[in-house]
Amino acid sequence: MSYIYKPFSLDSWVSKFLKKLGINTPEDIDERKIARMLSIHLKYSDKRSYSIEDGNFRLININKSLDKDLQREVFYHELCHILRHAGCQLQMPLTWRELQEWDAEHFTRYAAIPFHMLGAVDWKSPNIISEMASIFKVSEEVCEYRVEHIQRNMKLKSH
Repeated sequence: MSYIYKPFSLDSWVSKFLKKLGINTPEDIDERKIARMLSIHLKYSDKRSYSIEDGNFRLININKSLDKDLQREVFYHELCHILRHAGCQLQMPLTWRELQEWDAEHFTRYAAIPFHMLGAVDWKSPNIISEMASIFKVSEEVCEYRVEHIQRNMKLKSH
């Protein structure tokens, strides 16, 4: 028996978006490059992480005291806010803010390990989580979520 994972719409959207930017392999993933291609100012500072969009000005600030894997995850989270959300969270109802945060968390998991790069993973490895974390330079927690999600949603392949 063989199984296939059919991507969800957000999974497909993220892969299509990254491919348009020429990001096709884990080695192509570079937050600075992505930000530059999207005309987003990327800053690392002692301040909390956040994103802001004001007219044509877009900025992602990442707290530089976070470890590198978490910085990458925070970048995806804030990138989601710029790409997929509108409005100032400080001025919106709590439920809308919660929905945007939920979406940003899901986006982060799919952007961290994009569907079109799943072939870079040895799915039979007993160390799949740590290997995936090393390949994609993200936390093992994100990798665990992604592996569980993929395994839970695999369908029997019809021949």
